[in-house]
Amino acid sequence: MARGNGLRKAFAEKFDDELRFFKGWIDKPKAVGSIIPTSSITARRMASVIDPGSGLPVLELGPGTGVITKAILARGVKPQDLYTVEYSEDFVRHLRRQFDGINVIHGDAFNLDATLGDKRGMIFDSVISGVPLLNFPVAQRIRYIEDLLGRIPAGRPVVQLTYGPLSPVPAGKGDYTVEHFDFVLRNIPPTQLWIYRRAVSGRRH
Repeated sequence: MARGNGLRKAFAEKFDDELRFFKGWIDKPKAVGSIIPTSSITARRMASVIDPGSGLPVLELGPGTGVITKAILARGVKPQDLYTVEYSEDFVRHLRRQFDGINVIHGDAFNLDATLGDKRGMIFDSVISGVPLLNFPVAQRIRYIEDLLGRIPAGRPVVQLTYGPLSPVPAGKGDYTVEHFDFVLRNIPPTQLWIYRRAVSGRRH
């Protein structure tokens, strides 16, 4: 009976997340890339790039309802070492209720100096990005990735999900490399994962 109650609770929470995500998409379609949350399979794959032993915090952008946030914590990142930036006030309130101890910051991922405030100079192990980049001009996407790569050690990854067939940030346009990381069929819609790095010998911006 207890197991049945647990399953019902899990299904109810999943439905609540999907409903909340859909409402966010209706309210701000440009800021939310899909009408339902990222799958747990995609979330775990994205979190797999994190090095929990680096001693550095992790930056998550566009967490939505927190599916990827949960996978990051399961990877071994301590709540106090996770900084997550969300544009939607509704999602921010949900994340603060859902996760104890993580640093939930309400702000714009495209203007991190202002959003992070006194934490703007912090160096992160890696960046996990769920921001729907295809909703923004290519030049803005390039600036976004360049900015993120300046906040992590050279050689460490920024992982980005997208629903398009190609990298949302084209190669050869800046001081970064582009690597196709995975194609996750078990996501609605199917998701491409891309990794961006700055060469170890490259300069920091």
